[in-house]
Amino acid sequence: MAAFGKVGTFLKNAWAKEPVITVSAAIGILAVAVPLVSPYTKYTALLNQSTPYNYPVPVRDDGNMPDVPGRPTEKLGPNLDWFKNM
Repeated sequence: MAAFGKVGTFLKNAWAKEPVITVSAAIGILAVAVPLVSPYTKYTALLNQSTPYNYPVPVRDDGNMPDVPGRPTEKLGPNLDWFKNM
């Protein structure tokens, strides 16, 4: 408990002497801490995993290409239903 008293005293003195530096330090600490606890971080990671790095290029189908979708609307790749249900 004594540690919190010392931190409180330090913050009180810092605010009294240099309020601009105290506020800028608080903003810097929040800028580091908020993304770690934000729920948007989870969804950003999920979207980045489902976005392909290489986008499809049109190819000529010679009839012997089973891994190439016949139409652009064919569902291939990661499922994004979790995004629709948010």
